[in-house]
Amino acid sequence: MDPVVVGVLGIVILIILFILGMPVGFAMAFVGFLGFSYLVTPGAGLSILARDFFSNLSSYSLTVIPMFLLMGSIAFASGISSRLYAASHNLFGHVRGGLAMATILGCAGFAAICGSTSATAAAMGKVALPEMKKYGYDDSLATGSVASAGSLGILIPPSTIFIVYGILTQQSIGDLFLAGIFPGILLAALFVIVVVILCWRNPALAPAGQSTTLKQKIIGLSGVSEMLILFLLVMGGLFSGWFSPVQAGAVGAAGALVIGLVRRNLTWQALKDAIIDTVKVTCEIMIIITGAVVLGHFIAVTTIPLILADWIAGLGLSNVVVMGIIILMYLFGGLFMDALAMVTLTIPIIYPLVLALGFDPIWFGVIIVLVTEMGVITPPVGINVYVIKGITKDISLETIFKGVFPFLIAIIIAIALLLTFPGIATFLPGIASY
Repeated sequence: MDPVVVGVLGIVILIILFILGMPVGFAMAFVGFLGFSYLVTPGAGLSILARDFFSNLSSYSLTVIPMFLLMGSIAFASGISSRLYAASHNLFGHVRGGLAMATILGCAGFAAICGSTSATAAAMGKVALPEMKKYGYDDSLATGSVASAGSLGILIPPSTIFIVYGILTQQSIGDLFLAGIFPGILLAALFVIVVVILCWRNPALAPAGQSTTLKQKIIGLSGVSEMLILFLLVMGGLFSGWFSPVQAGAVGAAGALVIGLVRRNLTWQALKDAIIDTVKVTCEIMIIITGAVVLGHFIAVTTIPLILADWIAGLGLSNVVVMGIIILMYLFGGLFMDALAMVTLTIPIIYPLVLALGFDPIWFGVIIVLVTEMGVITPPVGINVYVIKGITKDISLETIFKGVFPFLIAIIIAIALLLTFPGIATFLPGIASY
């Protein structure tokens, strides 16, 4: 059978396995192994399966994932997310829609020490949603702002998606982290603008809160200082050459632990839960990455990426149109797949095409993260929406999904700005390279 036909059949079988509920990592490894064994030899398939699992699960570079996840888990257990929200509340809570703005800024701050979209949404949702409910905020605005702002967890560094993308494409994780800073700030600002517009059009959505004194605002900033210390420690050490990415994650986790101990907010049970959560999520991510590597070998021998690149080049379309097609493909796929699964599945196919067309791989990484951000808040998958639903059981999924749609427009605008002005993402990595 023709290798291309085998490749297409493999992708169809993979999608069927996803629909049947087979874990993503195992499904990709299963299809990759069978496809590679059929096109080469069963012995070669067994050899590459064993080699990929051993090399990935024993890879030193992959230890960067549990380190940054542990930092985020300990930071949450230490109450940093609560203090971040309190600081933002003191600054903006008195204006109409101020609590929603404070939630967005709190999510942006927590994203700078977390790296997970669902963890950011859960951490800030537990703090912010009761406050917004107490002050009479509309349910759709309250839940929509938390679910949407939680997506900043995979854009503002450190980001697990950037780490995985960097590992799969052999790009610098440090450059990817730098590239996400300005787009992350831009998207957070666009989210705030969405809240302002919504409250201007319908003031009943969000009443003004109680004003705070200048002294309260200054005292509240201590919550921001902890986040800044961790962020500057990790990112400053990483880009000054003091730490490797793995060491930076370890230093950040140790820093979060020290803050928790100094604050006396970190209990033994909370630390135990943070470690268990880190182990669970790390295992899931590493199995997905390993499965994607096995699948990538299969896709490579089918020659689909090369044929796809030659076919698109032969169409005579402009690079902008091609990138638009790729983005639409990710938007559609994001409706049905988790962000991490989507990236690990498609990168082996799409990345060679992106390089062949001359796009900057660091810039493309930011675009991919922005597009997959939409997937975490759109139905039917919308993992952040389900996280918020778990926190607010009395609010329907329909109400939460309704609340996120205005924020989807902000993400689309951010993508358009990055397509028009790539320097938003490439400026900082370009400076660091000199």
